[in-house]
Amino acid sequence: MRDIEGCVAQSMAAFDAYIAGGDGLRPRPGQRAMAQCVAQTLAAATLGRTEPEGQAPQRRIAVIQAGTGVGKSLAYLVPAIVTAQARQTRVVVSTATVALQEQLVHQDLPALARCLPVPLRFALAKGRGRYVCRLKLERWLTDPEAEPELGDDDEGGVVGADAGDRLAWLRARAQDLAHGRWSGDRDELPEPPEPAWWHAIAAEASSCTARHCPLYGGCAYFEQRKALSGAHVIVVNHDLLLSTLGSRQLPELDQCLLVLDEAHHLPAIALQQFGRRCGLTRLAWIDQLASRALKAGTDVEVEALAEVPAAAARLRHALQEVGRLAVQAWGARLREATADGQPLRVRLPHGRLPDGFDAPLQTAVQASATFLDALRALSAALRTALRERPDEARRLSQRYAQLGTLAPRLEAAHDTARWLLHEAAAGEAPLAKWFTLAAGGAAPGQDTVRVQAHASPIQPAGLLRAQLWGGVRAAVLTSATLTSCGRFDFFLREAGLADDPDVQTLEAPSPFDYPAQGALVLGGVGVDPRDSAAYQAAVQAALLRDLPSVRRGALVLFTSRAHMQRVAAALPADWRERVLVQGALPRPRLLARHRERVAAGQASILFGLQSFGEGLDLPGPLCEDLFITKLPFAPPDDPVGEARAEWLRACGRDPFLDLVVPATAIRLLQWVGRAIRSEDDRARIVCYDPRLLSTGYGRLILQGLPPFTRQTPTCGSEPCTPPMRP
Repeated sequence: MRDIEGCVAQSMAAFDAYIAGGDGLRPRPGQRAMAQCVAQTLAAATLGRTEPEGQAPQRRIAVIQAGTGVGKSLAYLVPAIVTAQARQTRVVVSTATVALQEQLVHQDLPALARCLPVPLRFALAKGRGRYVCRLKLERWLTDPEAEPELGDDDEGGVVGADAGDRLAWLRARAQDLAHGRWSGDRDELPEPPEPAWWHAIAAEASSCTARHCPLYGGCAYFEQRKALSGAHVIVVNHDLLLSTLGSRQLPELDQCLLVLDEAHHLPAIALQQFGRRCGLTRLAWIDQLASRALKAGTDVEVEALAEVPAAAARLRHALQEVGRLAVQAWGARLREATADGQPLRVRLPHGRLPDGFDAPLQTAVQASATFLDALRALSAALRTALRERPDEARRLSQRYAQLGTLAPRLEAAHDTARWLLHEAAAGEAPLAKWFTLAAGGAAPGQDTVRVQAHASPIQPAGLLRAQLWGGVRAAVLTSATLTSCGRFDFFLREAGLADDPDVQTLEAPSPFDYPAQGALVLGGVGVDPRDSAAYQAAVQAALLRDLPSVRRGALVLFTSRAHMQRVAAALPADWRERVLVQGALPRPRLLARHRERVAAGQASILFGLQSFGEGLDLPGPLCEDLFITKLPFAPPDDPVGEARAEWLRACGRDPFLDLVVPATAIRLLQWVGRAIRSEDDRARIVCYDPRLLSTGYGRLILQGLPPFTRQTPTCGSEPCTPPMRP
């Protein structure tokens, strides 16, 4: 039997030695408690599909909240690495943001590799689409007049791009590859490429013949795969982890140790991953795909190709009819509802299709299924031909790649039409279904209205239970914000881990002295937040009153871009130079300017939205004042959230208390986390929303915040009597 206690002791000895020998590191009780929990969880789990004789399988999952300052990266990396090497397995670390991936790969893991008593190799895994396909690049360079990819509503294609600029960019990339100045990784380019240009040369799985490709030996993606095969630690992101389940691109999850950092993002990413959409206008890609299939059929014999022209025509006409019905039903609302240029979004209540939509959608499902069957037979025939006719590999691989570039759109159309027709069984959660309508461009041949159809599951828990947790034996989920209103219940429900007997939770204590380091100023605006105009005006007046007290760095968080811009425009002229508004400059330049000003002893104030409320590290004087203009409730027009709330109400539950309040509590906890980043920080947090004090749910949210010293100013002449609901 495995020596679990010995494995834990070995991990903790390595952890203690690293902390003792690390430059600037010091023991933190919360960090060590977390490391102990990680070591015990990963050592006790049984890996592999078969268990040793006489031993019951053990599945272990730890959910650990480790607030800012705990040092969670080291707390999971050291015990996970030591345990994995003792058990002769590997560690997969998954994050939600590029910033954390880069921190792990470029800072934390190299430091550990220099100091740990065991050898350590690590690698960053990215999806295929982040790498160039040399075969596609070669096609564009050798045949610049080749048939272009035709984009649909908002993705893919080089349609509309200037051919000369595109060709110059492609030639420059080919030169960089040839001279070793570029590895083929999109993220290494000095500037982000035009999405349409990159789409035309991306190494997508659907267009890849792998070892049969004549350029396989120099493939950037497969070079990355070689690095992964020898790595003890593989760093991925949640998107890639979920999208590759069952594909063997990553170690099998019942054979390795899994760490999910920034785990609070996992439920939302699961919903995004399994949602479907397709365009109902700009459908020329269907005929283009049919044409490519028939051309490929001249190289291989596939009987099913005879059905492709008719299937493509039926599919195109069916999708056009659904789009026409959508414009007929809601097009009149488009002009009045989208004065700001945003698309009109129409959700179908209870997921029920309007009259007339069923028949064309059924035709679309049948036609796309016929088309897909023919493409699968053609792809199989091309792969066989590649094996049997290696002298024709280049031409056959090009055929395969051209088909694969457009095939995902056909799959999306099939899945979306099928999901729009889906009717939930009794007691089953329905799908969220909605259409978006946007004004078309003025170029000749463009549609007057662009239409897209969408369908998505509404409950992440079931998806994660079915797709992820069933294959996991040993996992740690961690984040600075996993509790809501002081409890793990909401996250466990969302993540599909509620009532799971193999799950344990831990809240690692923070090293910060919150009462001494932070002051939380509550209330101060006695206006009903439901009266948006009056409330925003009151907050604007309060900010104009309070911002002059800022001496160094400050952050103001808004829930509305329009409100943020109005406040910025209302600033006195002498204050506008001190304020940096999100979107005015690229984020790195904006933050660099903020740091420069504070370092020079000047006041500098950042205005930002949700993305500035999470993941933004502003230690010390960079954020001595944090102003929260309003409780960060989710946008009211999110179709998945609306559909879920509708379903909860139909089940006799209160979506506000079950869903909205817990999610808002987690988001607010993230926002206040921008203020105190180290044991030496001192900060003032001002929340203008009076509902934190005057409502029952507000006081519940307040319980989950760190124990800052609280200050409650008077509301002035206006009574502080806001409503119970946002």
